[in-house]
Amino acid sequence: MLRALARSLFGTANDRVVKGFDKPVAKINALEPDLAKLSDEQLRARTTEFRERLAKGESLDDLLPEAFATVREAAKRTLGQRHFNVQLKGGMVLHQGKIAEMKTGEGKTLVATLPVYLNALEGKGVHVVTVNDYLAKRDAEWMGQIYRFLGLTVGVIVHELDDAQRKDAYACDVTYGTNNEIGFDYLRDNMKYRQDAMAQRPFNFAIVDEVDSILIDEARTPLIISGPAEDSSELYRRADTVIPRLQASHFEKDEKNRTVVLTDAGVEAVEDILRADGLLPEGIGLYAPNQVSVLHHVTQALRAHKLFTRDVDYIVKDGQVVIIDEFTGRMMAGRRYSEGLHQALEAKEHVEIQRENQTLASITFQNLFRMYPKLAGMTGTAMTEASEFGEIYKLEVVEIPTNVDVARKDADDEIYRTLGDKTRAIVKLIEECRARQQPMLVGTVSIEKSEALSDELKKRSIPHNVLNARYHEQEAEIVAQAGRPGSVTIATNMAGRGTDIQLGGNADMLVRHAEAEIANRVADEAARQAEIEKAAATIKADVARDREIVRGAGGLYVVGTERHESRRIDNQLRGRSGRQGDPGASKFFLSLEDDLMRIFGNNKVLDWVQKKGMADDEALTHRWLNKALETAQGKVEARNFEIRKNLLRFDDVMNSQRKEIYNERIELMATEDVSETVAGMRRDVVDGLVSKTIPAGVYAEQWKVGELKDEVQRIFGLDLPIDAWAKEEGIAEDEIKTRLNDAADRLFAQRAAQYGPEVWRQVEKSVLMQLFDQSWKEHLLHLDHLRQGIGLRAYGQKDPLNEYKREAFNLFNDMLGGLREQVVALLSTLELRMEQPPMPEMMPAAQMHEIHEDPALAAAMSEDPAFDPADPDGGGVATLHRPRPNAKQARDPNDPSSWGKVARNAACPCGSGKKYKHCHGRV
Repeated sequence: MLRALARSLFGTANDRVVKGFDKPVAKINALEPDLAKLSDEQLRARTTEFRERLAKGESLDDLLPEAFATVREAAKRTLGQRHFNVQLKGGMVLHQGKIAEMKTGEGKTLVATLPVYLNALEGKGVHVVTVNDYLAKRDAEWMGQIYRFLGLTVGVIVHELDDAQRKDAYACDVTYGTNNEIGFDYLRDNMKYRQDAMAQRPFNFAIVDEVDSILIDEARTPLIISGPAEDSSELYRRADTVIPRLQASHFEKDEKNRTVVLTDAGVEAVEDILRADGLLPEGIGLYAPNQVSVLHHVTQALRAHKLFTRDVDYIVKDGQVVIIDEFTGRMMAGRRYSEGLHQALEAKEHVEIQRENQTLASITFQNLFRMYPKLAGMTGTAMTEASEFGEIYKLEVVEIPTNVDVARKDADDEIYRTLGDKTRAIVKLIEECRARQQPMLVGTVSIEKSEALSDELKKRSIPHNVLNARYHEQEAEIVAQAGRPGSVTIATNMAGRGTDIQLGGNADMLVRHAEAEIANRVADEAARQAEIEKAAATIKADVARDREIVRGAGGLYVVGTERHESRRIDNQLRGRSGRQGDPGASKFFLSLEDDLMRIFGNNKVLDWVQKKGMADDEALTHRWLNKALETAQGKVEARNFEIRKNLLRFDDVMNSQRKEIYNERIELMATEDVSETVAGMRRDVVDGLVSKTIPAGVYAEQWKVGELKDEVQRIFGLDLPIDAWAKEEGIAEDEIKTRLNDAADRLFAQRAAQYGPEVWRQVEKSVLMQLFDQSWKEHLLHLDHLRQGIGLRAYGQKDPLNEYKREAFNLFNDMLGGLREQVVALLSTLELRMEQPPMPEMMPAAQMHEIHEDPALAAAMSEDPAFDPADPDGGGVATLHRPRPNAKQARDPNDPSSWGKVARNAACPCGSGKKYKHCHGRV
């Protein structure tokens, strides 16, 4: 009560922040008459003036009122739109590096032009991040008119661009692009071998549109670039035939956590089936150490069949399994599940099975966007997640009031006993709205449910449009015309659609369609232009008439066919109605059979409802049910937040290593001569060998001289009289280090003289870069494997995160030590086949896959391809080869000490037939 009284007297903290923008808004408005008098050239010249003032020491804040006023005037001249005062306030929030919550239809796209222009004056580049390619292209062209008018350059990043086009786009003052493309470009840049081939420049300022969708919903899914691994398609097909033969008692499924495991009876049944199919030897169990691969394929087949549903989690299009984004309902073309799950789905659907992939580079959206020195965002629904934005991104959320009060009427939820009862109630409401010509937007949570509702409407002969991943291409057109009288639009998730639903229809889009039709039909330019003008006038008159019809019918009616896991998604659907003071209405229909209520609902409340009894088609409202629903959504939101936080905690460990590796890599690319780096590696290797074989403080008789001699022979190819050195009186380990370093330096000097200093510099850099990347790639694989099983440490009363940090650090040190040894060994013994070895190139884009996966399902990538030290990138530096080992280096299968350094993907010298990393080289 006291808090409510205080709010009424002093306003909320948010009210005070918004009120603080009143004075700058007044300054901007005061400048408007003078700017209106300027010519286009004079207005454009202000950009040069602003940049000169910045160079002289003024700050962006000093320029804000004039810059915002300039953008407003440019928008009036190019787009015919004038920023409202609340839009100016939204622009100031974005410029301060905060999140502006603005309701749907308040013109967030236009708001962004204000801080984008102001911050672009510094010349460091500004990124505007959207949720899909369509919005990136649309906004770059639409808002780009303002920037180009004022003398700024505008670029757009979409999927089909090549490297040169991407580099040009990032070099622009303003760059529009999707979160995925910007993230993948960052990863790709850090896989290149020349600095001039990198597309991005250092990050500066980003404004994220639909910030809650990108930084929260999609932040559950890391970005991964992977390459092809070994082919095991046939094993996936054979494992797929096992699952349909299982009974319900053979597995346990947890829908809440999306897990499925075999029961003891299920294990026995699978083993019997596999033995009958010849996949499992007699007397060997499914969990035997040498049957890991078979177990992996069966497990993935089980998940594919029991956890994933066609037309809900994925669709099959053009013979490919395409993932459906659970938050937007869009197809995620080119994205694949990892750990062979996608291959299992392909086997299930009997389409071509593509090869598994191995991680080459990965990053989470949290760590990607936290690299921007200044970050801002805008959305219609952020307040409910303000604490997460603050905790993860250090972003404050400011709610901007609407330009006109919201007139939408939000009805209470109606709850039915069964899905059938609910569907009949929805269809009845649709018929009532159509009778009074009120347009309807019906939101569903999956393709399957949207098409089921569509079938019901077809039975009643009710015309309608369906918007889901199957009809992604017509998205903008369907959404734009969803406000016409009596129209019915079924949409799978409305998050981030980016196109307003205008009452009466979108006149501009209708005019564009008419122009295209007339252009194809009428050849004469004058006649064509006259007919276009006539058609445009007719269309605009029709739309104005229809708008009044719709307003009289009550505006857009939004119906939710069930509650989403997140309240924000429900609010986004609701917010499609009632834009800019338009009338509107909304209502959600629920049933006790909905997934959310069934899986996450309060069992006591649901049991009470069942006992109470409900008649067919009877709607129920009760505060207990509303409370159960809120609790269910809260449970899911809390679970998803924990998933994101957990993902971030583990990725922070990798992120510190990733930054170190990428910074070192950029330095190497910028260095023409890496001989000093290589020399340092030689000395580190020598220090390591001597420390290992000649421990400090022991007598000379205890030195492992033979081992040191063999290691020097293996790594450097040098046969040195180390045993004789050790017998010299007064010799110490420092003297031996000095002699070994001198011998290694002479060896490398001879090689440089043999092939020429210029060629040798290229060889050193080429070898160093390739082995550097190969070591990092294998390290990522090790981290993936480590994360798979690290959770089991909790059973031993150990914190999995601390265990992961400790072991990841040890693996990183081991990787650096192994890298130094590999570089020195290869450079010491290689031979050149040609004089000018080409610099290595990235793996061809066609062989790389971009993965944006659900971390609840994420696990390690599949096995990496065999690595040939002479050609680690499969075509990078084909000029190098190692000499054949001499007889002294022959390997005894029964004596691991004779094997020397074995490539991790080579066959194990013991003769087991396994790869070394899966046998004696297992980490």
